[in-house]
Amino acid sequence: MRRLPVLLRLLCWSLLLAVGAAVTTVLPQPAVAAVDAFAFETDEQQRRFRQMSDDFRCPMCQNTSLTGSSGGVAEDLRREIYLMIMDGKTDYEIEQFMLERYGDFIFYRPRLTLETVLLWFGPLLFLVLGGWIIFGIIRRAQPLAQEQVALNDEEQQRLKALLDNVKRD
Repeated sequence: MRRLPVLLRLLCWSLLLAVGAAVTTVLPQPAVAAVDAFAFETDEQQRRFRQMSDDFRCPMCQNTSLTGSSGGVAEDLRREIYLMIMDGKTDYEIEQFMLERYGDFIFYRPRLTLETVLLWFGPLLFLVLGGWIIFGIIRRAQPLAQEQVALNDEEQQRLKALLDNVKRD
């Protein structure tokens, strides 16, 4: 009898947790993205800034773009991109600046160089290698072709005698 209240309490707590999880999932969550207030002269400059902020990776956060990072390094880099755009630098010049300063890691889509060949073509290599291994396994797993065995007269008589003995037993 004493177990019923414990089970009832456990059921109530689990129901309360489920309702709480459902409510927090349904309610709108505030955005955690970083907001910078930069004033651009043209829409093209603003578009370039957004594109470059999305294309560069935050060196501190590692898997977040500069747009999505609220870290101090990301803020500094966004400000640097803004200043270079306002100074009239081209996208290529800004990318070269970032490459010289932070290396290939700064790009979400690394350039095709000798060091990144395996990164670009490694998945294709593993896919081909895996297909070749699977093909070999399937080919070996298929039953070998059944050969027709022809018995001479003596072997046929012996086989018939063995079958007759089996039928008698």
